[in-house]
Amino acid sequence: MVNTKHALSLITLSVALALGAASAFAADPATASKPATQLATTYSTFAGSNANATALVDGLRTGSSITLTSSSSTSGSAGTPSTTFTPATSKLGYGNVNIALALAQAELTKLGITDPTPVQLQAALNGGTVTTSTGPTTLSGVLQLRSEGKGWGAIAKSLGFNLGAVVSASKTDRSAAGTERQASDDKGKPMARADKANSGQEAKVDRIAKVERVAKVERVDKVERPERIERPEKVERPERVERPKR
Repeated sequence: MVNTKHALSLITLSVALALGAASAFAADPATASKPATQLATTYSTFAGSNANATALVDGLRTGSSITLTSSSSTSGSAGTPSTTFTPATSKLGYGNVNIALALAQAELTKLGITDPTPVQLQAALNGGTVTTSTGPTTLSGVLQLRSEGKGWGAIAKSLGFNLGAVVSASKTDRSAAGTERQASDDKGKPMARADKANSGQEAKVDRIAKVERVAKVERVDKVERPERIERPEKVERPERVERPKR
């Protein structure tokens, strides 16, 4: 009995220590915000400031309102000091947040906008019109397309990008447009083959649903052959009757 009570006490103590450690880990701001901090750092230049990048990451992560302000270096900032909008999608995981921002950056870069204003950022994400050197251009918005049920791969394709290349570019701080131009210039070189391999990442990043295999059709039971009909016994011929003599 004493040993049993002692064992139960040790188990209770172990559980309490484990719960305490878990609570401390969850409460640690540095641990909880590490992915958000990394994403904000990655897109701080694109967003115009670390504050804007943090607002984008937090807003996309929680599905809440996002407020972006212009910096003194942002082109056209005098006419657009700030903008506030709510993401067209609901809450996104950190991986999806990265894809959304990477696609928005790739689309604006493709249009020649490398230092976007808050309004241009909003248009790339939620949809809207931006002014480029060739005139006004209407953007569908990567978040708007996502809210319509489209996969990231389909969205990237509609914008003229390969999803694998865009994601790889986001991890190496290179623009997707620049990555694709480099792949075209290096056609036939070893590095071109490496960029081409990125196309295989699309299925991993944006797998819509696993196709179920059709169940194997059961074989029909073999039909038994009817029993062989026995042939009737041979009828014996009657004995020959002798004809009487004349």
